Amino acid sequence: MEVTNSSSGRDFILMGFSDQPQLEMVLFVLILISYLLTLLGNTIIVVVSHLDPHLHTPMYFFLSHLSFVDLCFTTNAIPQLLWNLWGPYKTITVIGCAVQLSVGLALGSTECVLLTIMAFDRYAAVCRPLHYMTLMHPRLCQGLAAMAWLSGMGNSAIQSTITLRLPRCGNRHIPNFGCEVPTMIKLACVDIRANEVVLFIATLILVLLPIALILVSYGFIARAALRIKSSQAWRKALGTCGSHLLVVTLFFGMISGIYIQSNRSFSMSSGKFLTLSYAVITPTLNPLIYTLRNKDMKKALRRLLGKDQS
Repeated sequence: MEVTNSSSGRDFILMGFSDQPQLEMVLFVLILISYLLTLLGNTIIVVVSHLDPHLHTPMYFFLSHLSFVDLCFTTNAIPQLLWNLWGPYKTITVIGCAVQLSVGLALGSTECVLLTIMAFDRYAAVCRPLHYMTLMHPRLCQGLAAMAWLSGMGNSAIQSTITLRLPRCGNRHIPNFGCEVPTMIKLACVDIRANEVVLFIATLILVLLPIALILVSYGFIARAALRIKSSQAWRKALGTCGSHLLVVTLFFGMISGIYIQSNRSFSMSSGKFLTLSYAVITPTLNPLIYTLRNKDMKKALRRLLGKDQS
């Protein structure tokens, strides 16, 4: 790929979809639309959750944090991607790459923990309904949210530091559209087995362990739901968990494809599209899932628009 004169010798060159130029304008339009929908949908959830007193519950407290994470995550990655797809400059500065890597790591890790906490919240709502407000009191919710953010920042501080300190011996071509750990460590000109071990441990703690905890939570929820004899109560239990379970499936399905596959078997082409789906599609679908499938959110929207006086 031709490098423009405006890029310095230290800038990274984002290969992205440069080998498929016919896709670039199509992707630009689709990603721009998805990004605008992501901004709109997640902003609505954050604003409505804070303004409507009916939504001042643990479920919507965590949902507003999740939407804020998605807002920040897409804003961290998508503008750079759109810039590269639109123009001839396929570069990102060293500082820009470091910021994108560290912020993306922090937000992605935070989302893993938040989705796990939300599964525990759904477990408490379905399996311990009489003790729900006692279990999920405001101080605990604030502490759990703080834990999610701190764990994300801690993981980012460790992984981004050891990744960015790797010598690259002039390797500047990133075979993706952004700076992420799996692609960045491949630029190193030294043995990266220690980095792969750290990445594997982080994946165990922040991807596989949350998946296991979520499955356990939904195992208890399924057992409790099977005991419910009322069809109305059954639908309520399914409704309160369905949106979260769908978001979990999408998010962890995408991230698992990126981080769990071994480096040897990870196809470069499939890696690009998996990363694109993880960065663009999931944050766009999350607010649609939670608003279209959630009666409380739709009622809150109508109240704020003055169309529902209840």
